[in-house]
Amino acid sequence: MPVPEPANRPVRVLVVEDNVDAAETLSDLLTLWGYEVEVVHDGQAAIETAPRFRPHAVLLDIGLPRMNGYDVARWLRRDAGLAGVLLVAITGYGQESDRERGREAGFDHHLVKPVDLEVLRRLLAELASRG
Repeated sequence: MPVPEPANRPVRVLVVEDNVDAAETLSDLLTLWGYEVEVVHDGQAAIETAPRFRPHAVLLDIGLPRMNGYDVARWLRRDAGLAGVLLVAITGYGQESDRERGREAGFDHHLVKPVDLEVLRRLLAELASRG
């Protein structure tokens, strides 16, 4: 069972987005909101980074090079060290079939681009308040 973080430590968020500009913009915003952020640009980098960074939340694009977001989500859900991580799909894929695939892969939420920033802020604030 993961050791709880001290309440004064920032919530860690892993951003997985292949669009470099979008990833950096989101990272800047999350940092401004007070989160500790790490950014990677493909699925393989996400599964290499997550066990080391130990994020509380992963904001994960679906259409990624090297490994799609569905496969990354499945991998993260199998890693006991990442139990309880909040998985949020941030994607252009918004059909009900995409949402269903996301649920099956282990995503907690499915946000369609352009993301409503207030919804994202609320999801992360709820996570931080559990800390």
